[in-house]
Amino acid sequence: MADAGSVGTSRALGGIAFLSGAMTMADIVAKACSSPQTTEINAGSRAGTLMKWVRVGLIEGGALVVVAAIISPEVAGAFIAGAAAEGLITYAQYAHAKKAGLASAAAGAPATEGAW
Repeated sequence: MADAGSVGTSRALGGIAFLSGAMTMADIVAKACSSPQTTEINAGSRAGTLMKWVRVGLIEGGALVVVAAIISPEVAGAFIAGAAAEGLITYAQYAHAKKAGLASAAAGAPATEGAW
């Protein structure tokens, strides 16, 4: 019969495994679809929709972190702290990319999409 310590460790590992799987899937899809660089290059024509999907991603990521925190309450603080830090960094990167891209578009720099 498992002791209480091993049950707690198993629960913590379950949340870590869940979140790792979710992050891996999201990271791979996100890298394939967009980046702050893409936002900067195409801000003149797509800033609104690009930032909409950044917000959707942040909400989705936050929801997944909450699930992981519920599964592994022993490390919930670490999940939430890591997600909050990365969420702030990611939003700041995209906000900067949007601002720089709009300034570049106003200066006449071409976008990479829709030019053909």
